[in-house]
Amino acid sequence: MSDARPAPGTEMVFQWRKWDGSPHWRHECVYLGADEWGDWIGQPVGWHSVRPGAEFHAGGPNVTLVPAGGDHALTVNRRHRRGMRIYIDLGWDIHWSDDPLLATGIDMDLDVVRVEGARGTWVDDRDEWAEHSARYGYPADVMAHLEALALDLEERVRAQVAPFDDATADPWLDRLEALSLAPRLKP
Repeated sequence: MSDARPAPGTEMVFQWRKWDGSPHWRHECVYLGADEWGDWIGQPVGWHSVRPGAEFHAGGPNVTLVPAGGDHALTVNRRHRRGMRIYIDLGWDIHWSDDPLLATGIDMDLDVVRVEGARGTWVDDRDEWAEHSARYGYPADVMAHLEALALDLEERVRAQVAPFDDATADPWLDRLEALSLAPRLKP
């Protein structure tokens, strides 16, 4: 693990894996900087995300906060086509690798989601959490920590307290859009 970070505006990768080490989402990103909450990375419109069996290009800008704790990553969207404002991946061992252009983490299935409108905020993918905890044999202490964290994050997202409020993420989204980075769509 490294304390080195790229210069703001530098392209980088956020690579998720599953508990057994198999590859999961790989996001093309750009490093934006850090604040009291942690490091912020962004994904401009049209930049690529891929995992085995799926891929997409970002339809709107998004920024991800990587807090020092290593147990979740907060993504905040702007102009998401389905109104999704917040998506938090609960994870394990989320950190910067020895390569300052690579952040990594283990995706632990549970997510906290906030969408605009009546649906609101909820903990998502409990079915996947149950299935994968049996398949991968998640340790009991890891499970207890992440289950409690999911409920805590759900409450904080619903209350829109920092950094889960618009006032914290919007300046980072503005900074991302000010870079005016071109989409990377396939021909």
